Amino acid sequence: MASIAQQYIEGLKNAYLNAGKNGAKEWEHFVSVKHGVSAEDEMKLLQQYPEIPASLVELLEFADGTYWREYGDEEIAFYFLGSDVDEGGYPYYLYSAEQLIEDNDMNYGDNFADLFYWYKEEQAEGGDDPYGLFVDPRIRQDGSRCEWLCFSDCMNNGGTSSLFIDYTPAESGRKGQIIRFLHDPDRLDVIADSFDDYLKMVIDKNFAFVNPMFFED
Repeated sequence: MASIAQQYIEGLKNAYLNAGKNGAKEWEHFVSVKHGVSAEDEMKLLQQYPEIPASLVELLEFADGTYWREYGDEEIAFYFLGSDVDEGGYPYYLYSAEQLIEDNDMNYGDNFADLFYWYKEEQAEGGDDPYGLFVDPRIRQDGSRCEWLCFSDCMNNGGTSSLFIDYTPAESGRKGQIIRFLHDPDRLDVIADSFDDYLKMVIDKNFAFVNPMFFED
């Protein structure tokens, strides 16, 4: 039986090929220039993040990043992932192994200290946030103690949304759950219990982010 990562890659391929002539051209060009993670970088990645999901590593073995990633003489920005935003229609990039190794200190929770603060203030005062809870209760409410691995930024270069693996959840959460940050209004939500569940969610949404309008001339 194919792994969840293999199912994902095959489904992604079919979504691009079925997204009209330009979608097919996007996929064919991408696979003609991309390559998988090097053995050296994969070893470094596993040493730095021993609990990294095997399915994420498998995706990197297929394509070592799509977020302004240089392959030879060409820089690639290729929509590879989705989430729950816009019913799955909002695209994301995949970080490369090098980006994960060099750019990730896992202290991303500190970047959202204001959200944790206002969430606690709102809870203490018994008030209701007009946008709903802006920090999922399954997320540890202490940015300084959060260990998150960011593996993806959105088509707006992370300015609107980013995706994380959470290694330090709240008691009600699950280690390895997937957090999605969304801007304006700023929110942190758990969108899957694991990376495998996250990939299945995108598959079940039929790779809605592969939209033919993105590939129009």
